[in-house]
Parts: sequence; structure tokens; C-alpha cells
Amino acid sequence: MDLNLRHVRAFVSVAHLRSFTRAAALLNLSQPALTVQIRRLEEALAVRLLDRNSRSVAPTRVGRELLPVFQRVLRELDSVVIDTRDLAARRHGTVRIAALPSVAAGLLPDAIAAFRAAHPRMSFVVKDAIAERVLALVRREEVDLGITGGDVRDPDVTVLARAADALHVVYPEGHPIGDVGTVTLEALAEHPLVLMDAETSVRAVVDAAFVAAGRLPVTACEATYMMTAVGMVRAGLGLTILPGSAREIRAEPDLRSRPIAEASLSRPVCLIAKAGRTLPDAAEDFLGELVPALAAELSAVA
Repeated sequence: MDLNLRHVRAFVSVAHLRSFTRAAALLNLSQPALTVQIRRLEEALAVRLLDRNSRSVAPTRVGRELLPVFQRVLRELDSVVIDTRDLAARRHGTVRIAALPSVAAGLLPDAIAAFRAAHPRMSFVVKDAIAERVLALVRREEVDLGITGGDVRDPDVTVLARAADALHVVYPEGHPIGDVGTVTLEALAEHPLVLMDAETSVRAVVDAAFVAAGRLPVTACEATYMMTAVGMVRAGLGLTILPGSAREIRAEPDLRSRPIAEASLSRPVCLIAKAGRTLPDAAEDFLGELVPALAAELSAVA
């Protein structure tokens, strides 16, 4: 049995309008052509679908049963056609991003909002994760784009843009570190510190800087997420070292932050994708919003 969708649409139109004349006008067909389409559908199904006489037309019992089925098929087909056209015109799609928590809560929401203002049917899936997990998600192609910390050098990953995020010391208002002329590693080594988890990109930078200076930090606590570290500082457990762009710093009115006068205390931030993979159109388009946002929030690195 070979069903022709034009024939199905013809039957649905006649059954709905109860008129060959109005259905023919709606479909831009002559009445004889419409009659032929209905007859061919009935022949394909081997059933009579319409009862008609010189004054009226109405679906048969079988026609009434098939009508909602055919209507649903046509609605779904029309929806597929619309979605396909939207995809082709880049009006519709999903962008999947894995990002450092500081980026996911910082520059990313504004970049997404700006992009969706121009592309309201675009949707986003954002996974906030520490650096190693971002890298793993990109490698496994579970996301289209990743924003991770550290200097990424991985043959499975392409770096699309690089930036740098200077680290700041975060401290309670009135703490002695706020009175020193310049915040250095030497000054930080004199105070208990709330350090980030060993798997985070911030911790890698901090550890490398202390090792290079020949000093050991006084570790009071460790935290995986920046908001946790900020809470520990608020509780008086120590100072913490966070990226200057971290919105978590601004969430606590009684805390202050200052840049650290050490060139080594700057976190590299990389926008990455899986090497050799063609990005979906939606992700490719979003790059036009994301790369300038990254450069505006952080220091662009050539």
C-alpha cells in the first residue's frame, strides 16, 4: 500500500470542511483533481472514506476513525518541515557547554542572554565543572565547547581562544593583609589559607607559584567550589586565592579582594573543542558571542 501525503491532506481538508468546493479552493486544486486524489486514497486503502451526494459530504465510519490519525500525521510532518527549515536557517538548535564554575556563573550567562536575544529559539545545556572534568567532557564529545583552566596541550583538543585571569586574595574587611602596600607570596605565606581542591586549575597555579618561590602555604582548609571557599573566609578560617573575575567574591559584602603582585599568579583560561570535529551550526554561531565576551571579561592572550 502506497499512501500519498497529498491525497491524505486532500481527505482531511474535505472531511474538515464538509465541502469539495471549499477544500479545492483551500488546496488550490480544481474539483475534478481533488476528486481524483480522494478516489486514489480510497483505492490505496481499499475502503470508502467519504459519503457524498449532490448536496453534502461526510466521512464514513472508517473515515471518522482515520481522520484524527491522519490529522496527527500531518501535524507532525509539518512540525518536522518547520524545524528542518529553522535548522537550515540557523534559527533553532542546542549548544552544549562545559565551563569552570566561575565562568558558568560569571561571563557565560550574559553571553547566552545576548545570543538568545537575537536567536530566541536557541537553547543551551551548561555543565559547570572543574578543569579536568571539562576537558574530559570535551574529549568524549558530551559537549560542543569547553571553557577550562590551565594551559591546555592535548592532541585530542583544539584551543579556540586563550585568556588569562589574574588571581586575587580574598579577605575579611579589617584583615591585616588589606593594609600591606603590595600583596606578595611572601605576605600570603604568613597567613592561613583556604586553598582550592588539588584538581582545580586555580590550585595548580597557586601550588606552582609557591614552589617556584620556595615557600609553603599554611593550609587551613580546602574547597572544591569557590563559593565554599568564600564562606570559609567569611567564617574567619583564613584567606583564599581566587580569580579576579569570580562573581563569588562580590556575593559577600563584608569581604574584600586585592590583586596579587606576582606574574605567576594568573590562571590561563582556554576555550576548547574536540580536535577534528565539525561543530554544530548553533555552537559555531555562538562562538561569535563567546569569544568577545571572554576577551572583555579576562585578558586576551595571543
